[in-house]
Amino acid sequence: MKFWKSLVVVLILYICFFSIYVAIVLEKPLKIHKEIEVYIPKGASFYTIASTFKDKGLIKDECVFIIAGKLLGIEKKARAGYYLITKDMTMLDILKKLLEGRIIEYKLTVIEGDSLYEIADKLAQINPEFKQALWNLATDPAFLSSMNIQAPSIEGYLFPSVYEISKGMNINEILTMMIKKFWQVYNEELRKQTEKMGWTVNEVVTLASIIEKEAKVEEEKPLISAVYHNRLRIGMPLQADPTAIYGVKRYKTGVTKKDLKNKSPYNTYIIKKLPPGPIACPGLKSIRAALYPAKVPYLYFVSKGDGTHEFSVDYQAHISAINMLRGNKSDE
Repeated sequence: MKFWKSLVVVLILYICFFSIYVAIVLEKPLKIHKEIEVYIPKGASFYTIASTFKDKGLIKDECVFIIAGKLLGIEKKARAGYYLITKDMTMLDILKKLLEGRIIEYKLTVIEGDSLYEIADKLAQINPEFKQALWNLATDPAFLSSMNIQAPSIEGYLFPSVYEISKGMNINEILTMMIKKFWQVYNEELRKQTEKMGWTVNEVVTLASIIEKEAKVEEEKPLISAVYHNRLRIGMPLQADPTAIYGVKRYKTGVTKKDLKNKSPYNTYIIKKLPPGPIACPGLKSIRAALYPAKVPYLYFVSKGDGTHEFSVDYQAHISAINMLRGNKSDE
């Protein structure tokens, strides 16, 4: 009986000492002199994860690391990717980071109206190699087919949103994520309306991209859409300024009379139809405007200079509106 009592006491003491030892090991600051990035591959077991950190010299007692990690269930929760380990961290901090899946990520913000040119520049800030890689994939027939895009390029199909780009992702994975977002937004309702109109998805997205570049006020998008629908119906050129400079220069630099003469398949001052593909990434409201134009007879609109437009039914009324607005400007 005394033997068993003594054994229990020894075990209790052992557990207490081991618990104290584990606490000390977990809370002891790492002895590293600079930040270290640790890559955990997809599907790695926790033993592999522990071994990786040990090889990097970040943990001394692999046994404690594995026991704590197993108890926390990290093996099932740790995300693949790069983890940044700083010199002020402890083993417990590493375990918490793995448990929360806090890998190195970058934010990519694509706003409504961004073109591939703006997106390429933004991607280059994450990784300079992404810029050329994007252009290599943008018009690749195999990639377009795999993404169910029937258009000259992926222009217009990288849906505006804020994306978390994990370090280690390649351009194919990034673009695929963005295009999948587009197809999630372009839902069954929108697809049915597209078919009802007798249009293709590419035609809708192309018109939506023009609306996105022209409209500054959300409420006017269905009106601007109506103008373009009405023009297409009678075979009248869309004469949308943004199309004249697509692929030539950035829209922010402005459009000149010389630009309107650019011999481009996208220039709607030259062609009497929609361009072959989108000129920017439209948001949902612009897509819906392209699919559900306002029921108005307008054929013209001119900027008032405050983000809104004056709409007209015929050319004479349009000229009168221009003269009126110019007169107002000269009086100011």
